[in-house]
Amino acid sequence: MSTFEPKNLENDFIEAKQNWELEKLYIDLASYKGKALTPVEKKFLRGLLCGFSPAEIANVVYQSRSSSTVRVYLSNGLYKYIEEMLSIQAGYSVKVKNWSRVTQLLEKAGYKKSWLDLNSGNTTTTINIQQVNDFIDNKSVKKRDWGEAIDVSLFFGRLTELTQIQKWIVQDRCRLVLILGTGGIGKTALSVKLAQEIHALHTPSEQGEFDCIVWRSLRLTPPPEVMLNELLRIFSQDEEVVFVSIERTISQLIDCLRGSRCLLVLDGLDAILCNTQEGAEADHTITSPQTDIKNSGSIHLLPQIRYRPGYEAYGELIRRLGESQHQSCLVLTSREKPQEIAVLEGEQLPVRSLKLAGLSQSASSFILTAKGFAQASESECKILVDCYGGNPLFLKLAATTIQELFDGDIHEFIEQRTVIFGDIRAVLDQQFNRLSKLEKLIMYWLALKQDFVPLRNLQQEIIPRVSQRLILEAIDLLQRRSLLERQAISFSPTPVLIEYITEKLIEENFQ
Repeated sequence: MSTFEPKNLENDFIEAKQNWELEKLYIDLASYKGKALTPVEKKFLRGLLCGFSPAEIANVVYQSRSSSTVRVYLSNGLYKYIEEMLSIQAGYSVKVKNWSRVTQLLEKAGYKKSWLDLNSGNTTTTINIQQVNDFIDNKSVKKRDWGEAIDVSLFFGRLTELTQIQKWIVQDRCRLVLILGTGGIGKTALSVKLAQEIHALHTPSEQGEFDCIVWRSLRLTPPPEVMLNELLRIFSQDEEVVFVSIERTISQLIDCLRGSRCLLVLDGLDAILCNTQEGAEADHTITSPQTDIKNSGSIHLLPQIRYRPGYEAYGELIRRLGESQHQSCLVLTSREKPQEIAVLEGEQLPVRSLKLAGLSQSASSFILTAKGFAQASESECKILVDCYGGNPLFLKLAATTIQELFDGDIHEFIEQRTVIFGDIRAVLDQQFNRLSKLEKLIMYWLALKQDFVPLRNLQQEIIPRVSQRLILEAIDLLQRRSLLERQAISFSPTPVLIEYITEKLIEENFQ
């Protein structure tokens, strides 16, 4: 045994069991860790619950005055598990700032025994630690494959969205869910957090727990046959899968999803989407507003959202998973909604989509605090959040620039009157330049109005005149591209897009 490994792991701080729901706490923390707590972690947790400092724990456990080993265990393990668990329960970020705060936080979360429990000698815990070990290793998620999933240990807001999608998947048994939103809005982070929470929420007694959770990214455009072959190997647990054909592989995959309850997340569907246009070229190049409006009259047919050549099999997979009866769920994230989902989705149907708006002021403030703006005034932070519509990526990029170029002075940055720049502009360029000339024309007019415009007014005001049919089709496409906000039957670009389009017009001296 190592000199740093304590002995008598079960004997110290046992009085914690008298006042705390230890078994329940062990189980809940194990869910966020991904496996059972080690005996050392349990021992240190009991020490904290008894009111011992890290130095006092070290003295009891190691007979040493040096608390460095204990502090490393706490900082790299228990504190993180406690923070993540309590943040999810509370719906906002919870931090363990020092050891003495642990008991306060856990008591507030309900892990301390009530007076009745203490006097009756009974506890509410009905699951022992062997059950949680069985659950983690065998009973619930038999396979978890996170692929290239990002770290979401710092995750802010989105409690309403998480709750809604969890209900769709766990209670309503939706077969397909699309998380839709513009670039940088937080779709990827939400999809990872969603999968983690669905895994963490399950207990051995629950019906409908997932046998397998797989998260994959489509941003590097993996060929469909490669992705399908990999998924079939994972879900069938067969390392000798032989690829026969796309159609046959999809059928085999659906059979697996019928036999087991699996959660599959495919992030970044828009990477394999493109525009196709019959009778006119697809427009993916950067053009000026004058060119767009001058040439807009030549557009008679609008481009549709389609799959890139060679990637059509993903559309077939989505269609069949949405139409076929099975007990699993496919979650997609995308900037654009493909036709397969638009046809199948509905509020009372097993295919649904959720469009993400910007983060709230309170959630955005956590991002700014993490970026070093804890001392910034509330009014300055609000202006910055409003500028970017609560887009978390844009807030992070802007915050870095403010720190590096403006010495952290938000007011000085705002006074420059240039909020669309660098990577922020690149993200917007990427999405805006996928639009057809008519879609761009409508976006210019809507941005100039600076307010929500009723659909019926567009045909009367837009120049050159365009048929109502084309306007309806264009507005529908812009909605599916996450570029418009709607109030009743009126539409407007998002605030950050209005700023972006206005700057484009100014740069071109457009009248």
